[in-house]
Amino acid sequence: MIVFELICPKHHRFEGWFASAVDFDGQKGRGLLSCPVCGNSHIEKLPTAKIGKSEAKPARQSEARQPDAAAPTGQGDLPVQTNAALHPAKLNELIDFVLMNTENVGSEFSSEARRIHYREAPHRNIRGVATRTETEELLEEGIQVMSLPIPPRGDWH
Repeated sequence: MIVFELICPKHHRFEGWFASAVDFDGQKGRGLLSCPVCGNSHIEKLPTAKIGKSEAKPARQSEARQPDAAAPTGQGDLPVQTNAALHPAKLNELIDFVLMNTENVGSEFSSEARRIHYREAPHRNIRGVATRTETEELLEEGIQVMSLPIPPRGDWH
């Protein structure tokens, strides 16, 4: 069995248990999946990160995957610890995850987040730079974004 974190267009998150990734795709394709909160059948699978190298640590991995905020397109997929202060090592894991699983759109972040939100561009996870005013405007439009302290490229490990 495999557990996927799922989300509906209204941002309700829930887990689904499947025999395999192919099983998930098949059920989704046949319209068999629906949100347990609102009944919406447009379900998406959220990306997950496997943090660490050992298969013997499922409990710690599960803790690290608990979402806290949504990605710029309203599809939350960032592994953020919610039950305690974020330890520096966990912050590094979060930053690594973001860097490996998002496209850098630079100063075009606000306009690209809008295009994705309004389905004028294909859905994908993005990161970039936005002013405080741009960020507030996105939030007022219902486009969920979050600020992260991503260090300059020369400081990446």
